[in-house]
Amino acid sequence: MSQKLPKKILLINKFLYPKGGDAISTLATGDLLRSRGHDVVFWGMHHPLNPKYDHQELFVDNLDLNNNGGIKKKIDVAGKILYSFEARQKIDSLVRKIGKPDIVHLHNFAHQISPSILDVFKKYKIPVVMTMHDYKMVCASYTLLSHGKLCEKCAHGKFNNCFFEGCVKGSKAKSLLNTIEMQLHHNLLHIYDAIHTFIAPSEFLKNKLEQMGFKKRIVHIPNFIKIANVIPSYNPAERSVVFFGRLSHEKGITTLIEAIRGLDIKLKIMGDGPLKEALFAMVKEEKIRNVLFLGYKSGDDLKDEIHRSMFVVIPSEWYENNPLSALEAFALAKPVIGARIGGIPELVQDNVTGSTFESGNASDLRSKIIELADKPDKIVYMGKKARLFVEGQRDPEMYYQQIMETYQTAIQGGACVC
Repeated sequence: MSQKLPKKILLINKFLYPKGGDAISTLATGDLLRSRGHDVVFWGMHHPLNPKYDHQELFVDNLDLNNNGGIKKKIDVAGKILYSFEARQKIDSLVRKIGKPDIVHLHNFAHQISPSILDVFKKYKIPVVMTMHDYKMVCASYTLLSHGKLCEKCAHGKFNNCFFEGCVKGSKAKSLLNTIEMQLHHNLLHIYDAIHTFIAPSEFLKNKLEQMGFKKRIVHIPNFIKIANVIPSYNPAERSVVFFGRLSHEKGITTLIEAIRGLDIKLKIMGDGPLKEALFAMVKEEKIRNVLFLGYKSGDDLKDEIHRSMFVVIPSEWYENNPLSALEAFALAKPVIGARIGGIPELVQDNVTGSTFESGNASDLRSKIIELADKPDKIVYMGKKARLFVEGQRDPEMYYQQIMETYQTAIQGGACVC
């Protein structure tokens, strides 16, 4: 890298505590950049779980999209989703307070923040890049799911299909709002033109967006994981498997429970989400005795459970992007059984770092679980390969080199002034 490196970097994500993959990725990127001497400023939404941040007085107010308040509240929330004047004003104040950053790196900012902030970066001619964590650029419901089934009807800007199908939580009202949002931002305001480069953590995400008519510049930069202080554990301490993550329909947990019922293998489920109560009820009513719900875990508590297990299962039933859960398992030398969908096969290589199965097929998943559980030597072999994979191909230094090249290209190209 011969060009001058950016000094001041503004990192934006709506959540700035470890809520999900987008937030974890944002925070890890910030830590990495700071370790290399960059001046990193975080900006996002107020939240009780946030650590203390510089300039947090200029964060946007917490916006709970699940709050079913009165009609005035709903209208206010809808307005902020479409174009948040609060976000625009506060990010403008931040830029004037800290001085113009060399580059803005966006992550997930839809709805709670809105793309109104892009008008500020355009005004000050600040180059912008964005890491995509879902399919928001081509899908009004962002998951490419409609009523639990894969759907690509919004391809090539046909966003009205979201309303016709009622894709967003089965609600015509919410689907209409998301449809208006997409038409406004993409087809009327062309507001995303202010972003110079879009970053796809998986090849699948990049290819899918291009197939669906997204014409803007996309580069593939995989997620990284810091493993310097992560101790691998090759030999399982118990006959258990682990799922950790959001408890929601698209994660395929119901299929996983169906696959493992009756086996002499414990399934430990760690996480929280909208499907939690339904999963509890299913396990209780059907007397499935080998499934344990351990609640949300993180840090050493999560690592300890993964350490003890034979392997991790990622049973997704949507186009998973580049799941950090796979990298976390690999870092601990645990193979993964993953659904053959989205970006998962880019990480889970059959007979190398784990096994794949047909997404949504409980019988296929059950056979893969039984096969691997009965081969302890293979578990150790795959665990070693998994650890080598993250050491060699998901190293922070590799990510740093790629993200610097992307920043420099955006800086040289300049901010969009169209």
